Amino acid sequence: MSEIVVVGGGFAGVWAAAAAARLLKEVRGGVPGGAEETGGTTGAAGPEHTVRLVTPEDDLVMRPRLYEAEPHTMRVPLDRILAPAGVRRTAAAVTAVDTARRTLTAVDRTGEAREIVYDRLVLATGSRLVRPEIPGAGHLHDVDTLAGATALDTHLHALPDLPEDPPQDPPQDLPQDLPQVLRNGLPKDRPEGTPTAATARWTAVVVGSGPTGLEVATELVRRLRTIAAPHGAADQVRVVLVERAATVGASLGAPAAPVIARALEELGIETRPGVTVTAVEAGGVTLSDGSRLPARTAVWTAGVRAAEPAGLVPGRHDEAGRLEVDAFLQVTGVPGVWAAGDAATAPTGHGHRTVFSCQYAIPLGKLAGRNAAAGLLGVEPEPFAPGPYVICLDLGDAGGLYATGWERAVQLTGDEAKKYKRAVTEQWIYPPLDDGPELLRQADHRLRTRRSNPV
Repeated sequence: MSEIVVVGGGFAGVWAAAAAARLLKEVRGGVPGGAEETGGTTGAAGPEHTVRLVTPEDDLVMRPRLYEAEPHTMRVPLDRILAPAGVRRTAAAVTAVDTARRTLTAVDRTGEAREIVYDRLVLATGSRLVRPEIPGAGHLHDVDTLAGATALDTHLHALPDLPEDPPQDPPQDLPQDLPQVLRNGLPKDRPEGTPTAATARWTAVVVGSGPTGLEVATELVRRLRTIAAPHGAADQVRVVLVERAATVGASLGAPAAPVIARALEELGIETRPGVTVTAVEAGGVTLSDGSRLPARTAVWTAGVRAAEPAGLVPGRHDEAGRLEVDAFLQVTGVPGVWAAGDAATAPTGHGHRTVFSCQYAIPLGKLAGRNAAAGLLGVEPEPFAPGPYVICLDLGDAGGLYATGWERAVQLTGDEAKKYKRAVTEQWIYPPLDDGPELLRQADHRLRTRRSNPV
């Protein structure tokens, strides 16, 4: 029996397993997983092939939605997705990969280690937030994981029950030439409508103005006001966006800058470009310019790299720890191993490579799973040919942003962009449940997640 093993239970891993199962069924004319799984027959002569997903998690986490309220609901049981298609699942974390012997070492929840033999391996272990090593870093929240996002949600709902904020004495150790407005912890370009009575209790500092930071900050305005309103404190909500670069949202391109600026102004979000957080306490954060922001909530979104299992596989890695793959998504110089999603850096054409994004995770997963199975079946692999690069942002009550191409040409803003974003994250990226045939149909790598172009 030959086994295709997929490591990772995110979007790339789920669709890699489904795509491998699809090709096995397509070529052999039988049921993915073989007779042992289903009680049937494979429908074709030759060796059986199975597909196994290895992940310590029980659920597919809808990571693109973790900035929203009630993040604990943003998950789907893996077994309801994959079991109907005959994909086996092993609940364990991979701790070692031996590509010469084609084995994995995986540790289950009891701490017991086991060896898993593979014929073809797809590594789809995702990415992780790079947390800073600064004093008080334990006070920083994040939306990188379900646990982290749930902890933030719990923290926000506990804010009304916290003790009264202590009086804030002006800091005495700031640079002598620092403007007085910065000494008060407010930016020079404070937007109109910034609450003058803002307190640490209802103040949130968000670090990083990439897509995640912008979505967290803009959504936090509504989330905090909703919680504060019953206590007569909605007008005390204050959100501050801190960005190390000189310009907020610079990674999203120049065309998007005015859209982002208008959204932040409309929501009353303050910006602090050119600085970062150097220390955190339960009641405030200290910035690299020496100023201090009284705040009970601090959320870190800056910096991401491939999760650790990618480092277990030999081969070339980029500066973010992702494995370099060829046009067929096979890891360069490592026979029998493919990589997908945030674990891979793949060419997209015209000199560009994939970025950390759910947009790439799904098509990368589908093609990596399909090509891994193709190698076992004597089927020709197919090259990665992704659709156009897009940016689709939720900007809270200020609407959204939809831009296309590497030049980030803005196509939609406001309510139209938000509607499209919500369709993507609330409908299109969800895999079918309890429906093996439909999962295998959607696992075709030629199908796009985006149902239609909104413009």
